[in-house]
Amino acid sequence: MARSSTRRLALAGASLLVAAGCTTAAVTPALVTPASTAPLTTSTSPAPASTATSSSTSTVPSAVTPSTSTPAPLPSKSARPPRADPFDSANALDGIRELAAIGPRDAASPAYARAADWVGGQLRAAGYDVREQAFDLPAGVSWGVRVAAGRPVNVIADPPGFDPSRPHVVIGAHLDTVPQSPGAEDNASGVATMIELARMVRQQPTALPVRFIAFGAEEARGGNGTRYAFGSRHFVTSVGGSDRRAVRGMVSLDRVGVRAATVPVCTGGRGTTSLAIAIRGAARAAGVATNGCTNRGSDHVSFEAAGIPAVRIGSVPYAGYHSARDVPSVIDPRQLERTGAALWAWLRSLG
Repeated sequence: MARSSTRRLALAGASLLVAAGCTTAAVTPALVTPASTAPLTTSTSPAPASTATSSSTSTVPSAVTPSTSTPAPLPSKSARPPRADPFDSANALDGIRELAAIGPRDAASPAYARAADWVGGQLRAAGYDVREQAFDLPAGVSWGVRVAAGRPVNVIADPPGFDPSRPHVVIGAHLDTVPQSPGAEDNASGVATMIELARMVRQQPTALPVRFIAFGAEEARGGNGTRYAFGSRHFVTSVGGSDRRAVRGMVSLDRVGVRAATVPVCTGGRGTTSLAIAIRGAARAAGVATNGCTNRGSDHVSFEAAGIPAVRIGSVPYAGYHSARDVPSVIDPRQLERTGAALWAWLRSLG
């Protein structure tokens, strides 16, 4: 990321596996309207009636003594709830360029480790408590290329004082790529969007806390496309019963930057659609068009299998998919902005 973006995140800390697997459904009206996010306003009492002589036709009876009490001072602007700076697509693009410049990031590679360090640094600078969760990863074949076994990490960022046994939501994005791709869209776009949302949540905390996770080893390692999402599966199985029940919903940001007229909101097709309905309703209220879809190719499937409401945001097909052509120029800043606006509207609607 450019120095200016890094400085900005530092200052902020101080103050959805295969494209063909996605089937798109027709846009339907959202069924959930988010709670209002209008800022609180302060009503002020009228000043006491003046006793000075004037041209007004009203008079003060002689038997009444005018009040001499001083009106209560108005609240200062600093007492108002904090407001997050808007989603910054330029900042997200800087992050996409930074990750793509590292190159292909197979989860067992040194390049992945460098990317995990970078993401952890960004989230720490935004004010989060960050830890790495290591897990065992088998060798296999990723998109036609043999890949080694390894021990990659999930990068987990929690707000200060976070209690995982209390209600919260999870926003995640996979950090790894297939071996032949620098992965600007798949999936630096999701990671950079997640970091930007994390910055906004720290500036303007949500009613439900948000845990942000960069997952390792989402990309398949053989098994005819069935051996994938290793990092998110490990995370879900590592979470105790009470902590798992506390997760009110999980969003996987996966390929969110390619130009499109709508933002895909996909379920895995094996669980509740309540979260997808809520997100689409919040997005509609914010003026963002979405489409419903079914997609089993990302980290949301790990949560859905555990009975947790989950969705994948993103999955628009593009020519550079899983190739060396997946570079930052395939990204459309307007699609990043639509995705950020939709998720921010949903986060603000939580209660």
